[in-house]
Amino acid sequence: MATDFSPTGLRVLREVAQAGSFSAAAHSLGYTQSAVSRQVAALEAVAGRRLFDRSRLGVVLTPAGSRLLPRAIRVLDELDAAVRETAGEVVAGGPVRLGAFATAAAGLVPTALASLPQDPNVTLREGTTPALTRALRAGTLDLAILAQTPPFRPPDAESPPLELTLLSERELVLAVSSNHPFASARAVEVDQLNGQIWVASRSDAGDSLLGVWPGLAERPDVRFVVRDWLAKLQLVAAGLAITTLAPIAREVLPDGVRVVAVRGEPQETRRLVLARLPGPLGGATARVVDALIAAARA
Repeated sequence: MATDFSPTGLRVLREVAQAGSFSAAAHSLGYTQSAVSRQVAALEAVAGRRLFDRSRLGVVLTPAGSRLLPRAIRVLDELDAAVRETAGEVVAGGPVRLGAFATAAAGLVPTALASLPQDPNVTLREGTTPALTRALRAGTLDLAILAQTPPFRPPDAESPPLELTLLSERELVLAVSSNHPFASARAVEVDQLNGQIWVASRSDAGDSLLGVWPGLAERPDVRFVVRDWLAKLQLVAAGLAITTLAPIAREVLPDGVRVVAVRGEPQETRRLVLARLPGPLGGATARVVDALIAAARA
């Protein structure tokens, strides 16, 4: 029986924590699911306790797993640096690793990065808010732009809490075709949305649809379900459906799409927050943070 943590096992630990399931981690790593399960079992045998708990949404770290993960990340970073140094590469500070949900990646990130005085050494990963939150915890992202809905709870319940910086807080809006009857109105009432045709996408859990106005009085007529937000907006531009729109995307709409406000109670507020693990910021990361804040509040 192994008495030490293996690098392969630690990589599996990091990937499962980031992916949120054994099957997704296996796909990302190119392993079979049984191989991932064996690696986790070996880690747990060395640790002498469970590292993951299964939940309705996948797997989550136990307190022991949460304590192990930061050390695993540091070990893996050192091993990767050692490999590069052995190959003769100059190991300098790595890039700032930024994550963002799709509309923030299109509507905010390019403006922010273009404002930096030098070519930014930044990598970008698109993902949903739950996936980006897991990536922050797994140490594969330094910063993440997340979406929040009322009552604006923390992105997760793990400890320590993520540090959150409010970038913006605005009302949810509608995207409609320029030929739609709503297009000439600055705002419509909530009850006018009944009977509309919607395009939406499924949430990570698959139990709700994103893109339909919350709390409609009648069952929404959702005829199109697509993941990609640009595909949503192309269906809107063609006059086939309407959808909700994150306010951050207003500046990057395709031709033929108009934005309309919705009036009525309750108001549907959306927050854009910048999340990171607690601790001091490096110089490059701090500059990216400042650029994102300035772009969001311009």
